[in-house]
Amino acid sequence: MQIKSITAIFVVVLLLSCGNSEKSDAYGNFEATSVTISAKGNGELLQFNIKEGMKLQKGINVGLIDTTQLHLEKLQVIAKLEALDFKLQEAAPEIAILLKRKSNLDRERNRTQNLVAKKAATQKQLDDYNGEIEVVDQQISSTTRQINIANRSILSERKPLEAQIAILRNKINDHEINNPIEGTVLSTFVEVAELVNQGRPLYKIANLNTLKLKAYTSALLLQKVKLNDKVTVLIDSDEDSYTELEGTVTWIADEAEFTPKSIETKEERVNLVYALDVEVKNDGLLKIGMPAEVIFSNKNRD
Repeated sequence: MQIKSITAIFVVVLLLSCGNSEKSDAYGNFEATSVTISAKGNGELLQFNIKEGMKLQKGINVGLIDTTQLHLEKLQVIAKLEALDFKLQEAAPEIAILLKRKSNLDRERNRTQNLVAKKAATQKQLDDYNGEIEVVDQQISSTTRQINIANRSILSERKPLEAQIAILRNKINDHEINNPIEGTVLSTFVEVAELVNQGRPLYKIANLNTLKLKAYTSALLLQKVKLNDKVTVLIDSDEDSYTELEGTVTWIADEAEFTPKSIETKEERVNLVYALDVEVKNDGLLKIGMPAEVIFSNKNRD
């Protein structure tokens, strides 16, 4: 996204004399801060629903770059993720067999224990059953531990795959062109069916609800104004009259500069002037590049 000021060529002559009460204190042209919206994805531009001069709301979708390849890649990763569930090993069948064997050994041990009490079986027979039960317990513990280790290894593949899916979803979202600010489309740079790359400019937009008047005044007249002052802005209504608007001084240069080269006469181009910015609310009357004058103090104009 690239932000820069659109500066129109000055076409008015600076009238910097402070002795004539009919002359304004500063002269300049209106500018707007524009934003260049660039592509975040690569591919064919399938939709592009804006034209120059259109007013757009913030957040609305204005276009789409092809996402077919990204969708296929996402489906591939999802399939890998689902396949992990089939790789997981279940301990239940093997453990069930061992538990069944242990149950039989417990029964035989208990029977032998009763026989030993009646002197009908030997202590060795009872010890053999106890030893076999201990071995089965160890087999159950070992089998459970091995399967858990194997499953942890399989499940460790899940998070990287889930991260890949999140990345692909984000890329797919980036292929949707959503307008980031409220404003008016100043120019477009692409057409439907063109191939676009990440970073390619798509269109330029500016909020024209408030315009900035870049004006110039003399050092002497500059003493009449300070930051945040309310001033009167004049724009041509017809040959002999003006429309008055209220503006606010938002910036004053701390260094002088030569009068802009676009000023008509060579004599005036060598004068030193100070730049200042005046913000003016725009009800649709103001246009970028329109010339205007500024009055710092209250003056009556015929």
